[in-house]
Amino acid sequence: MSNHLDRHDVTDFKSYPVRIGNIECGHSQSMTLIAGPCVIESLDLCLRIAEQVQRICQELEIGYVFKASFDKANRTSGTSFRGPGLDDGLMVLERVRNTLGVPVTTDVHLPEQAAVVAQVCDLLQIPAFLARQTDLLVACASTHKPLNVKKGQFMAPGDMKYVVDKTRQAGTGGVLLCERGTFFGYGRLVNDMASLPQMRNFGVPVIFDATHSVQQPGGLGGATGGNRAMVEPLARAAAAVGVDGFFFETHPDPDSSPSDGPNMVPLRDFPGVIARVHSLWRTTLAWRA
Repeated sequence: MSNHLDRHDVTDFKSYPVRIGNIECGHSQSMTLIAGPCVIESLDLCLRIAEQVQRICQELEIGYVFKASFDKANRTSGTSFRGPGLDDGLMVLERVRNTLGVPVTTDVHLPEQAAVVAQVCDLLQIPAFLARQTDLLVACASTHKPLNVKKGQFMAPGDMKYVVDKTRQAGTGGVLLCERGTFFGYGRLVNDMASLPQMRNFGVPVIFDATHSVQQPGGLGGATGGNRAMVEPLARAAAAVGVDGFFFETHPDPDSSPSDGPNMVPLRDFPGVIARVHSLWRTTLAWRA
């Protein structure tokens, strides 16, 4: 049997920082947190969540990027709430950015949205179902803003190398890869923690999406279910393996949210969750640098 190791299996854990507004993701001494509500419901709600998460991040010296979606284009049911739309959504994100001085990000679903979103957002997010869409990746990378590309639930971690190649050929903003679980039968996601060092070995920062990893697609009939009790255990596992940052969704009352309520961490619990995950993350500094 050959002793040759495939490039995807080598684990030297080296990644290169990506600048997102006023923070640097992939810097060995600072964890990055991308967090906010699933969907933009109102300016007041977004500001309330962003202010509280920003306070936590300042106390722990974590780099913070606010996230909320202007359109949830892949809802299970065609009658589900999708969000305020592109124009109104970007107005809210711009207000959060200007009021609090934090970088902001949102999902981009169509190539023609890329340039408009890049005028407001510091980071462009590619949804998992669209991770292989070349035109979308190229349009977003061509803005020269950094991208956060979620690994498709149907993709092997090694396949994300080609995503990195596409974005690097099209732009200079840099790319993060985000793990959010893999389909395991119907209505179930599982996490392969080996994917984290494998993707990080492409020379890019890796983010672990703790809340979407606990989704149960179609688990509520016409809506996606989830198990928020497993969010922190999975985040702790990812912290121990070694990642550059985390993606969380949080809400003051998740069960009243029109999107992804079962997965989101209640805002009152969020400080404790982040503090515990960050404490464990810091224990990996010596070998992750």
